[in-house]
Amino acid sequence: MSAGAASAADWHRPSSLAEALAIRSRAGSAVVAIAGCTDLMVGWNAGARRLPPVLDLSALDELAAIEVGPDAVTIGAAASCARIATHPVIAARLGMLAASARQTGSVAIQNRATLGGNIMNASPAADNPPVLLAYGARVTLASVRGSRTVAYEGFHTGYKRTLAEVDELLVSVTVPFPASDASIHYRKVGTRRSQAISKVAMAAVIATTVDGAGRQVRAARFGFASVGPVPLSAPTLSAALMGERLVAVDRDRVEHALATDLSPVDDIRSTAAYRRQVAVNLVMQAIAEAG
Repeated sequence: MSAGAASAADWHRPSSLAEALAIRSRAGSAVVAIAGCTDLMVGWNAGARRLPPVLDLSALDELAAIEVGPDAVTIGAAASCARIATHPVIAARLGMLAASARQTGSVAIQNRATLGGNIMNASPAADNPPVLLAYGARVTLASVRGSRTVAYEGFHTGYKRTLAEVDELLVSVTVPFPASDASIHYRKVGTRRSQAISKVAMAAVIATTVDGAGRQVRAARFGFASVGPVPLSAPTLSAALMGERLVAVDRDRVEHALATDLSPVDDIRSTAAYRRQVAVNLVMQAIAEAG
């Protein structure tokens, strides 16, 4: 066994969710939950001396299920990005989620990476969180104490931190269908078209009412990546747009609202000033499409 390999005692592969929750309850944060393992292996290859004890969820079919309801789709935390991208109902009614799943790394990564892993890795640049925020998704967590469902907005409490307790596992994500007349817009901006970490990403769901004077915003939700320490919604912007006619929304109003909602920084991939400008551009594009 190599110096970095995990021993059999360190690799737990439960055959049921109940068994997985029992292991999580005993071990807490000492064990790392995995399914596709794409993030853990990157960290290991980057210089970690030894794999941590692992809770391998890949054998749990119940965590890979995708269930379609009348108002929403519930996606198991271990469902792969490839399955999400090609699911017929998700493609037809949650197009931004299918698109973000196709943007998650290469095809090989999409076949392994899971929606739950993309969330629980808690990267502010992750591809799927902006879409989940814009759709108003909910996440379900479970432990031996029971389960709870919380709004995805607010789930990330800081860089690489979430609301999940140390004995909890993310088991599913429920994504409501938007109104049939809502306009959706998703865009990821990076250094190239594929296999790039986003400089800025934005998803928007904008519902409007039409009268003789044009389209008036009745609801608007946004999600952003790479513009703060966590994936961010834009509540100030959403509130500023409520009741407004799309043709009357100008760039200054959007820029002023986003100055409150977003907190970009300078880093190796881009600058804060560039990210702010691009975020405003993306919102204006979404508004133009909704009009």
